[in-house]
Amino acid sequence: MGRHSVAEEPVPHPLDPPKRPQGRGEATGSHRIVGKKAPRRRIAKWPIACLVLLVLVAIGVFGWNWADGELNTRAEAQAKACSAGDTPMRIIVTPSIEKPVRAAAERWNNAATVVRDHCVVIQVDALSSASVLDGLVGRTNLDSIGGLPAAWIPESTYWVTELNTAKPALVGSPAQSVATARSADYPLVGLAGKSIDEVQMRAAQTFRQYLQQPAQQADFAAAGIKAT
Repeated sequence: MGRHSVAEEPVPHPLDPPKRPQGRGEATGSHRIVGKKAPRRRIAKWPIACLVLLVLVAIGVFGWNWADGELNTRAEAQAKACSAGDTPMRIIVTPSIEKPVRAAAERWNNAATVVRDHCVVIQVDALSSASVLDGLVGRTNLDSIGGLPAAWIPESTYWVTELNTAKPALVGSPAQSVATARSADYPLVGLAGKSIDEVQMRAAQTFRQYLQQPAQQADFAAAGIKAT
């Protein structure tokens, strides 16, 4: 009774499957990885590059179509804003300033500038300040200057003062300089009369402001005339 009994290992049955030896590998299905893990596969870079290229092309096409549509939308909106049709506006300028003012008028007309639902189309004529003043105050026939213009740009305020003294009713809006030179300040004055409607009067003031913008001032500088 004092002896310890030693457990005997069971005798394997002849039909039992043999035991597999214990190893350090990891079982992975039907394959066995012994030691370190299998190397990872490298992914080819050219499919990614092609995908990125396709995405960039798609973004470019979308951006182009969007920009084109935006321009068309703005053009259509501008055309719809000109619901009252075209209105001509004539302006007489002294010959020394004809070139930059004519360039500005062309730019204005090409942009189909709208004033109170009217697309105002500007016509520029160049005449000497003395002949324009004579026509406006009645010393000569008004037809000699082509009729009453909606605006006038003489060399200096001297001519505007003369007009305001002789025919103050013809001054529709105060004169304001649009450029300067050594002996000239080129004031634009809006005129008033039976043939000048409110749209033309308003357009004359708007065009004066337009001439004071950088693009138009650059035309004056190119013609040797200083900006305001």
